[in-house]
Amino acid sequence: MDIKIESSWKKALDEEFSKPYFSYLLQFIKQEKQLGKVLYPPGSQIFNAFDFTPLHQVKVVILGQDPYHGPGQANGLCFSVNKGIAIPPSLKNIYKELQQDLKVKKLPLHGDLSNWAKQGVFLLNATLTVEAHRAGSHQKKGWELFTDAVIQKISSEQAHCVFILWGNYAKSKLVLIDSKKHLVLTAVHPSPLSAYQGFFGTKPFSKANDWLALQGVLPINWQLDE
Repeated sequence: MDIKIESSWKKALDEEFSKPYFSYLLQFIKQEKQLGKVLYPPGSQIFNAFDFTPLHQVKVVILGQDPYHGPGQANGLCFSVNKGIAIPPSLKNIYKELQQDLKVKKLPLHGDLSNWAKQGVFLLNATLTVEAHRAGSHQKKGWELFTDAVIQKISSEQAHCVFILWGNYAKSKLVLIDSKKHLVLTAVHPSPLSAYQGFFGTKPFSKANDWLALQGVLPINWQLDE
């Protein structure tokens, strides 16, 4: 199967695509579809994070765990949904923190984070597909091996990146990141279950921009259109 992914990533990850685990993963997804199961995101959007943000343009990495599993939600960018889809609870809390951190006057009325991705914010889920209405259904099928390799590739090949790790699962990826040359920001997950226990007030957006500026890197415009 020919992997349709942005060229710099295709070159960087060529070795992963040829490994046995990746062949198994593709076979698993193919079989699920043959069984008539609905999978998210749509096939053309599975590698959206990579297509929006080429490897050499990555400035910030935000790590999610699983794609959304409701109809029309997942679009290949972690925490993001397309315009016209209700903003999920975790993203609402991310927006609240954005407003407090950067004194944003008006928050967007949509959940489309593609403008961040176009500026170098790599919005990566650890698992890139999911079965409809079954959270975590494609975990431990091979995606995590692939995305761990992606995180290591960014850490080794990029000079100055900010890694934003929200929640215990994301924090478990710390071992893959060279914290001597990259900034790592951690906090609890923005989910309504935990956001008030150490997410609000952590100022990840201003901290990321301040650090990027110190490295001589153009900061991110976190303001999304309304």
